[in-house]
Amino acid sequence: MFIFPTLMSNTHTNLVLKKPKTESSIRKVWIPKTVAYILREWKQIQDQYKEYLGQDFYDYNLVLTLPNGRPVENRIMEKEFSKLREKAGLPYVVFHSLRHSSTTYKLKLNHGDLKATQGDTGHSQIDMITDVYAHILDEDRKVNAQKFEATFYAKNSVNPLKDVTPPEDGNSDLANLISALEQSPELVAVLTKALKQNAISS
Repeated sequence: MFIFPTLMSNTHTNLVLKKPKTESSIRKVWIPKTVAYILREWKQIQDQYKEYLGQDFYDYNLVLTLPNGRPVENRIMEKEFSKLREKAGLPYVVFHSLRHSSTTYKLKLNHGDLKATQGDTGHSQIDMITDVYAHILDEDRKVNAQKFEATFYAKNSVNPLKDVTPPEDGNSDLANLISALEQSPELVAVLTKALKQNAISS
């Protein structure tokens, strides 16, 4: 689409602006309001750079640029991303991992709405999402089973703790724990898993 001119005469490489690989990559994407505000602030800063630099500002009508208007090379983005990652104390991931993180969070927030997520990710086939992110959908299915239990079987459910009698020696901590376990299947599952892991390690 466009070949950016080089700034140094002793180089023979140019940055190139290309079209997306597929037609489906050209799509409308809804962004959070906060992101929109950040982009507006960046536009104001960009206009200030443009006014200050005058003819030395390279106006290619780009959204993400260097302060002088030049395009941002991928190596610069990866370097800045590494700085942010290290500052935040996050584990090592590549820049492209943000795409996977975004997809994962969207599936969690919309409770596995594959079509809505596919519209944002641009995957041509919905199977590509279900294959890669099946573990996310399985977690939601577990939650659905717990909600089904609470809604339909709460009164007649089998409770392994119902016959446990709270202590009479004034020890209210154990009684409170038993009460909490009776009301939370999730807590029972967590404690069961922890006990199994402890038994294996010991």
